[in-house]
Amino acid sequence: MLKETKWSIDQTHSTIEFKIRHLMISNVKCSFKTFDASIYTSGKDFTTAEIDLWIDVSSISTGNEKRDEHLKSSDFFDIENHKQITFSASTMTETDKEGNHDLWGELTIKGITKNVKLTVEFGGIVNDSWGNEKAGFSVTGEIKRSEFGLNWNTYIETGGFLVSDEVKISCDIELINVSEKKVEMVLEPYTG
Repeated sequence: MLKETKWSIDQTHSTIEFKIRHLMISNVKCSFKTFDASIYTSGKDFTTAEIDLWIDVSSISTGNEKRDEHLKSSDFFDIENHKQITFSASTMTETDKEGNHDLWGELTIKGITKNVKLTVEFGGIVNDSWGNEKAGFSVTGEIKRSEFGLNWNTYIETGGFLVSDEVKISCDIELINVSEKKVEMVLEPYTG
């Protein structure tokens, strides 16, 4: 099926975040500041979407520089050898009774690829004040970091581990229809 509509991520209105349990009593939130995607749909039907997303792992931010450096090290993301996280998908289910879709795709972290399921809540399509067509989504999911080679941990004296294996993903994505960019044509007078 021909995919004629191209969408791009509006960087200023989108976030890719995750959180993980710390000391088994609280959560630490992390975000990636640099990411982009190539998304094609048949018309405006997002159940037909073909998605190729990449994330610059070095853009990770937890609000603590020392922790960020540890996450970039070989104990976790190993950015020297694995600069990007990628997600590629082309299977989204129809809306369920709660208004959500299941999005299945291949997530690659540290060179390890796993098929994962994310939940997508579609926010709608509107035109912004400048006439750009926008589409909004909230995306959530959960993965086990150990399945992607992110195994570092420390046992704590009171029992359990310093950080959990479960990672909760939370993204708010605003797309812009880039197939409808206006092209201005300037005609110069003929001087021949």
